[in-house]
This record gives sequence, C-alpha cells and structure tokens, in this order.
Amino acid sequence: MDSITNQHIYSVYFAPRGRERLMRLGERLAHQHLNYEDRLIGIIGDSGSGKSLVIKGLFPGVALSNDDDLIAMEKVMQVRPADLDHDFKTATYHIDMRFQMAFTQMYEIVDFVKGALGAGRRVIVEHFDLLYPFLKINADIIIGIGEEIIVTRPTLFGPLPRDIFNLVIPSLRKRKMAHTAEDLTAYVLQEISRIPFRSFKDVNSDIRGGFVLNFPLKLEVDLAEVERHVQGLLDQQLDISYYDEDHIQIGENIVIPCTGPRIHVRNTSEIEHFQLIKEFKHDPKSGRYALVGIIDKRKADGEDFNEIHREQDD
Repeated sequence: MDSITNQHIYSVYFAPRGRERLMRLGERLAHQHLNYEDRLIGIIGDSGSGKSLVIKGLFPGVALSNDDDLIAMEKVMQVRPADLDHDFKTATYHIDMRFQMAFTQMYEIVDFVKGALGAGRRVIVEHFDLLYPFLKINADIIIGIGEEIIVTRPTLFGPLPRDIFNLVIPSLRKRKMAHTAEDLTAYVLQEISRIPFRSFKDVNSDIRGGFVLNFPLKLEVDLAEVERHVQGLLDQQLDISYYDEDHIQIGENIVIPCTGPRIHVRNTSEIEHFQLIKEFKHDPKSGRYALVGIIDKRKADGEDFNEIHREQDD
C-alpha cells in the first residue's frame, strides 16, 4: 500500500511591515514549508507587498533579476542564451514576470523554465499567475503576499495560481492603509507625548484590519485626542511618498522614520474607517500594554479581532 502524506489547503501568516520582519518571516517559511525537492516556487503579490524581502529570507544569497527600482539585465536576459545548448550552471534562478515580459517573449520564458526544471534546477517566479497559463505546470509551492501571507502546496486539484491572486491582490490595500495609519499614529504620539521614534522600534505586532503598538508601561495619553489628531491628518489629504530606505514623507514638510517605506497608500485620504480603541489592552503574558488601531467597519469594543471566519453553506 502506498504511504499517504497529510495534506492541507494553505497556511496563513500576518504580513508584517519592515525589512527585518519580512526577511525573518521568509526564513521561518523556509524552515516550515520548503522541501529540498521543491523546484518551482511561485510568488504572487502586487508591487510594494514585500515580495523581494520575503524571497531574500526564503533563499539567502539568491541573485534577484530585479530589486525594487534596480534591474539586473544579465539576469533578465538569462532566458535568452547565446546558443541553444544552455548548461544551467546556476542552482537557483529568479524571474520577475512583469519585468521579464517587457524584454523577452513568453515562449522563451516557458522554454527556459522547463529547461531549468528538467536540469534539476530551482526556479523562483514572481507573479507566477502570469506564467502558469502558458507553462501549464503548477508550482511545488505558492506563496501569496497581500494583507496576509498565504502558503499553499498545490495538488492535482489545486489551488490554482489565480485562486491565490484573487485572495491577496485585493487585500493589499487594507494592509497599506493599516501601515500608514500606524505611522501617522506614531507621529502624533511623538508630537503629543514627546515619545521619541526610537521607542517604537520592535514594538509592532499585528491584527487583522489594523495595527498594534506595544509598550512596557501604560502611556499617560488621551487616546481620543490622539485619534482626533490622526483624523486631522487624514482629512488634509496629504501625499505620502518614499523618502529613503528608512523614512517616508508626509505632505511637504513631515519626514518620519519608517521600517517599511514602500508599503503605504499614496494619500492620507485613502485610509478609511480609522479609529483607535480608547483604552490600552494589557497582555498578562508579556506584561505589555497594547495601543490598537483599526481601519475596518468592525465595532471598536470587540476583542476577537483575529476571528477565524467560516464560510456558511448556501
């Protein structure tokens, strides 16, 4: 009798902000989900979701064909060898389909991926949903990055890349809203309570549809006042832009530290349903006090923010 391997549909993780947290999560995903035999790795997610950082955590040292605003043309053109006798010397290849399709034909990409897989090499494909209809081979493992990170190991019966695409792409907007609202809240706390930004390092944690700032002591601050100040910034419809790898710019004059400067909405007016829980939540396990912000229609008096929803039968 053949052995039976336990299967699950997918695993879900919070998609954290910041370079270090995203790379650490990538490392964790590698330990928990990657197998040595995995050859085709599908990555699905929109621009600004942190795909490159997760890949760096998953595969330390891998050479990316593009990284944020930089394009390594020698990597992009690797699918078009000088002759037909490609020897596939590299152990792991990376392809970003959105960049790749601008420089090479789809049949060249398909032939390259099939050749690399046939040679026993590993291929990491960003925007795998764009390649699958032509490759017609599902990935050994798919990682989708939106508001949350979804990890699935498809079988003959799916899930298909479009299923993961439909889950993660719409949800990224909510993640960007939450991250921006978090930075605005930190900025207001600094202005009202004179709490230096260094106090916010490594205090972030996550909830669905919101953010959490943790503190070792309960702050003496009026959270209703903090909310009013943040809402005032939202009402001003200020542009938000990448300033450098450690800062974002809000409007014309505000530059604040940020560990995830690319994961933001473009204007404060895009943040919807913002509110703060009007009391600090004490965690008896860690002893910390949590300031909770949400960008959701849920009532602010709830506690099960990470509720697991189950689809009801028709």
